[in-house]
Amino acid sequence: MPSLSAIVIARNEADNIKACLAGLAFADERLVIDGGSEDPTVAIAETAGARVVVLADWQGFGVQRQRAEALAQGDWILMVDADERVSNALADEIREALDGSHSTGIQVFEIPRLTAVFGQNIRHGGWYPDPVARLYAREAAGYDAARVHERLVPKPGVGIGRLEHPLLHQSYRDLPAYLAKSSLYATEWANEREVRGKRASLGQGFLHALGCFVRMYWLRAGFLDGSVGFLLAVLSAHSTFIKYAELWLRGRKTAKNARG
Repeated sequence: MPSLSAIVIARNEADNIKACLAGLAFADERLVIDGGSEDPTVAIAETAGARVVVLADWQGFGVQRQRAEALAQGDWILMVDADERVSNALADEIREALDGSHSTGIQVFEIPRLTAVFGQNIRHGGWYPDPVARLYAREAAGYDAARVHERLVPKPGVGIGRLEHPLLHQSYRDLPAYLAKSSLYATEWANEREVRGKRASLGQGFLHALGCFVRMYWLRAGFLDGSVGFLLAVLSAHSTFIKYAELWLRGRKTAKNARG
């Protein structure tokens, strides 16, 4: 069977890293790439038996994953976030997929992801099955360099399959956690577009936010998740708006500086 490196990108994940690594015990290597944690994340990960590399010069999620790929020692890579969990059933399915990869020719696998928000699994609104390409032969694919919403890019002609058991995403345990991550993503999104010379308006932000709510809550049946589904649609619209608001504020500041 090919060897497997399970990689976790983390920063200040002391509350999550132990449980995350416990679910990855089946891997040949557990590698944690720490982005400069100010909490005990590194110590907890090392105590759990993971190999930890600290790369604190943050250049975005894509670059951090590229660095992790270069440091991994396995034939295959499983990329997992600290707030995600691999169940025993998914671990068994991953082992079976790797064992049969020579005969199937499949080198990239998408895994459905089931996200829990405020303690409730979200199955509508476009949040499930939410397939994510996370399991791949290291020579068959690699991450792009996007600062946020990075994606795995398979090489031309690579076979892609899909597993059945979901990756369990323990996201947004409370409202402050949601707002903190939303702010981080808005900053990274604005950083990337500012470098490319992009600008935005508050009108664009409003229209995209409205579209986000309508799409999640009505078109993708987020209302079937009850009150949490409604709250999540509102918060997602808010997150969409603040991305554009952040970029608009930067453009406004740049224009003001240019005028002296």
